[in-house]
Amino acid sequence: MDDDVMPRGLGQRPGERQRLRRRRWAGWLAGLVLLPALVSPPSAAPPAVVAALTLVVALLVWPVGRVSLARAAAGAALLSLVADAGYFGPPGLVLLWYPFETLALLVLLERVVRHVPGPRVAFVAPLTGAAAVLLPLRFTLHAPDTGLKESVAGALVALFPVAVAAGIGLYLRALDNRRRHAVASARREQRLEVAGDLHDFVAHEVTGIVLEAQAAQLGDAADPEEARALLRRIEQAGLRALDSMDQMVAALREAESRTWDEPPPTRLHGLADLPELVGRFSSMAVAEVALSLEDEVAGVLSREAEDTAYRVVLEALTNVRRHASRAGRVEVFAGRTADRAVEVRVVDDAGPAAPAGTRQGGGTGLAGLDERVSALGGTLQAGPHASGWRVRCLLPGAAVR
Repeated sequence: MDDDVMPRGLGQRPGERQRLRRRRWAGWLAGLVLLPALVSPPSAAPPAVVAALTLVVALLVWPVGRVSLARAAAGAALLSLVADAGYFGPPGLVLLWYPFETLALLVLLERVVRHVPGPRVAFVAPLTGAAAVLLPLRFTLHAPDTGLKESVAGALVALFPVAVAAGIGLYLRALDNRRRHAVASARREQRLEVAGDLHDFVAHEVTGIVLEAQAAQLGDAADPEEARALLRRIEQAGLRALDSMDQMVAALREAESRTWDEPPPTRLHGLADLPELVGRFSSMAVAEVALSLEDEVAGVLSREAEDTAYRVVLEALTNVRRHASRAGRVEVFAGRTADRAVEVRVVDDAGPAAPAGTRQGGGTGLAGLDERVSALGGTLQAGPHASGWRVRCLLPGAAVR
């Protein structure tokens, strides 16, 4: 509500309407509070004006111009304390405006505790609370039948609602902080997700482009048709990489307009997308690629588990491009095991020349995918197998709908 919390964005028409509405209400209530002073002795003007000003400060949306909530609250509290010490009119007139000023100070205290940032709240909140606690002194110090005893009793009675107002402000401040932390955490998770997407999708295409270019440089003068086919493959891979980046940027821009509790938009793939993925890899790879996709496995897992399985295959194929260029055959399998779990497997025959440490790749890599698979109750294994390398992912029946 207050700009002391965070800067307001552009296009705040609803906020401007709220400001105008609050100003209108504050003006009407201040006029009603001042109305009795028109038919009262001149000495009634100070408590009436202080009560009206405090009410306006408590109701307005701050900042107003260069005046922040902290400055307005501190000014209202100081004015109230000065009125307590400097009022010498009839004590009975104080009681007419006492409830309005008390209520305004309590509302103002709650707003100060909730919204005023940084070290300023440590000064403004006690000052506002002191004004509310000492407000009874404006009557007890000047009434003929009251003295120190009544002043202390009045201050102690006023202390309870002040403590309640401060407690409400602290509670709401904690909720606001929790909400801001949740927003920051959600945005951080989304950035990490985008970083993973950049590695999984864009790096996959860029790696293919680099390998095609390297292969063209190592060969002899290419046949014009082969050269055109090579350039078409490079062009298609580049367009797919650009498309992936455009989707990620659009998702980030969309996130700025979403409410804090909405999940970040994420493009999810599945096992049904494996033929298209393997086809792209096969068109840009020297190795023979074979895909075995059982009919009963597609659509069995949850969306999150299917996306994870797809990413395992994508990462494994990307690592084959980077570290197993000598592979003559790559086998991709997705099916059910005897215990009804889902198995995803990528095996190549590149031989033992590529040690385990070089198969990890950059970005999120298999290590990051292992965390996702483990979170779904599955296992991910990667290591030497027969004459090459194998990546094997098992997603158990717990992930099945």
